[in-house]
Amino acid sequence: MRKAEFIPKKLSLALAVVLFASQVYAVVGGPDLPDPGRTGMTREQQIQVGSQTAAQVYKQMPVLPDSSPVTQYVQRLGAKLVQQIPQQYSWPYQFHVVAQKEINAFALPGGPIFINLGTITAADNEAELAGVMSHEMSHVYMQHSAKQAGKTNWIAGIAGIAGAVLGSGGFVGQLAALGIQMGANGVIMKYSRTDEAQADSVGAIIMYKAGYNPQAMADFFQKLAAEGGSGPQWLSDHPNPGNREEAIQKEIANWPPKRYDTNNAAFLQVKQQAEGMKSYTAQQIAQGAKSGEWASLNQRNGAIFRPPSGVAVTQPASAGSGAIASNPVSLQSVLPSSRLVTSNLGPVTIARPDNWQVISPGQNGGDLMIAPRAGLTRNAVGYGVAINAVAAQGHGLSLDQITEDLVRSFQGQANMQALGSPQPITVGGVQGRSVTMQSTSPFPDDQGRPQKERDWLVTVPRSDGSAIYIVFVAPQSQFDRFRPTFQQMLQSMRF
Repeated sequence: MRKAEFIPKKLSLALAVVLFASQVYAVVGGPDLPDPGRTGMTREQQIQVGSQTAAQVYKQMPVLPDSSPVTQYVQRLGAKLVQQIPQQYSWPYQFHVVAQKEINAFALPGGPIFINLGTITAADNEAELAGVMSHEMSHVYMQHSAKQAGKTNWIAGIAGIAGAVLGSGGFVGQLAALGIQMGANGVIMKYSRTDEAQADSVGAIIMYKAGYNPQAMADFFQKLAAEGGSGPQWLSDHPNPGNREEAIQKEIANWPPKRYDTNNAAFLQVKQQAEGMKSYTAQQIAQGAKSGEWASLNQRNGAIFRPPSGVAVTQPASAGSGAIASNPVSLQSVLPSSRLVTSNLGPVTIARPDNWQVISPGQNGGDLMIAPRAGLTRNAVGYGVAINAVAAQGHGLSLDQITEDLVRSFQGQANMQALGSPQPITVGGVQGRSVTMQSTSPFPDDQGRPQKERDWLVTVPRSDGSAIYIVFVAPQSQFDRFRPTFQQMLQSMRF
């Protein structure tokens, strides 16, 4: 199981946003982009978390390489829009194209933006596509994900766990705090209607400055809404703030008249190319993510995520997604001692074998490990225990829902497969959930061949709505040797 090294996700504030918007946009001499405000996350943290997530997108979705003419066109259009943003408020925007049929687009903190092929083919002209891209850029510009994380007290630790003992909520919890849900079904962004209204307003200014009629953005969204039914995924992720077209018309009414760009030969050519390219449905992409198909396809096609200069991308917590160690590990070097000692981890105490160490995460948000040194590779645990915490995305989620979200996330990120449904279990007098999963061990078997790993996931709720999760890890063929120790450790836990 790979260790996580990931950096996570007031009434008066919402009121201030509305008043501020009305003051900024009702101008006569031309619109100016607003001050996006401040958040609890630094610029560096937002760029890091966005880059980390984008790297995972390249493993879970079919992404066109930068050499693709369609990607190059989208990047040129994106660069034109980025030029309209004052340098002090700009971000290292990146533009990527996903080979997906459905209409959707999403922006990650710090600048990565992904546009589906289906969005390009659905646009009637370049202005509509520029509207979608400007809208997504505005979510980054206004730092909506980081502001959402602030609402969940991110600085204090998502699960209320201080210092670097358990990190700040783990990969899943950090994304949940940022309003990002990531799993086998792709990336889902959760924005409020206030966020959407701001993204429309700021996006309209970016479009206007770049020479596009902001009305085209409203026209495109209205066209999506007219499709009926549940509509495209974009509409699920981006709730309609209401009277969208009317709001944009009112906003641009006092702006100086301008000759707008709508279409050009480059857009028409790229749209035709996009219509002829192979693309996949959301269901196909979800299935391919589970099998690792897209990571292999992207690598073969030269679709490689390149983070901004100076940003190091590490791998989030997952089992079986790392390189196999070159040599098998000696069983005697990892077997637990029969003597247990108690370790106080802050919100939880646990008994551990005295020959296993407590290993703090390398970075905020990482899993705390209890393991023998020989059971660890540089970034994975093959024998031992991983502990972390997650925050529920939204209020009122049950432990069953949190556990299911964790299972789906592990399946999508790490090709871990659940071997059954979660079952009730009592831990420290608290009713929890238990589910057995399977992945690939970071250590080969005695013959040097890859071997299956057993991952026993246990979740325990906390009073603040978050949950602590524990993953007991050992190769499948040897798991029964470690099971009695794992059970003792679990029974010893007190909260």
